[in-house]
Amino acid sequence: MNKILKLAFVDFKLIFRDTTLRTFLALPILIFILIVWCAPFLVEKYDFLETYVPLILVVCVIENTQMFSFISGMVLIDEKENNVAKVYGIVPLSRFQYIISRFLFPYIFTVILNVILFIVQPFYTISVLDNFLISFLAALVVPLYAMALNTIAENRMKGLVYVKAFNLIVLLPVAAFFVPEKFIHAFGVFPTHWVFQGIDKVTQGISAGLMSGIGFIVFGISLWLMSKLFIQRHFV
Repeated sequence: MNKILKLAFVDFKLIFRDTTLRTFLALPILIFILIVWCAPFLVEKYDFLETYVPLILVVCVIENTQMFSFISGMVLIDEKENNVAKVYGIVPLSRFQYIISRFLFPYIFTVILNVILFIVQPFYTISVLDNFLISFLAALVVPLYAMALNTIAENRMKGLVYVKAFNLIVLLPVAAFFVPEKFIHAFGVFPTHWVFQGIDKVTQGISAGLMSGIGFIVFGISLWLMSKLFIQRHFV
């Protein structure tokens, strides 16, 4: 465990060495400004926007995951591009432990960001249990996104191109809010669908337990498959 924590801390410090990556640390500040001040002002001024408040919350939650998804993905791609990944391939950790070490702090920080977001948002009263369920579920986007990006992109330039496509995939299940009810779960193959549906349930005063439970299963399968591909391609 100590080895995992040490490598996780060293990896986390890499974020602050890259000026480009550091700028993305400001993203949560903008999200909090939007949900705490801008959104309430606009909803009060324009009544029709009240219907879209759940969507605003969905976007804010998922955008909190995008900061470390991008940062972690770029750090891993940079290591692969510079052959540093081969060195990590011989560290005294199993490949599974290595993956945990790389995403431990980004995952925890993303969970904390969304826990705070649910507390400070002024629109709904969300239980502590639902808050934690959705926050822990949503943060799984970080390792899945970063490993998928690293698996496809060979260098930073290609990584930046694929980021745009990945962002669309992450947000695609928002379309479920605009289709007939019987087609809503047609988007269930996308892990973020269950995050969005969990948020939708709590905005209706319904527990997010079922949606979160399914979401953890879908994320678990996706992460297991992606970790296999990541291990095959990252260290070569």
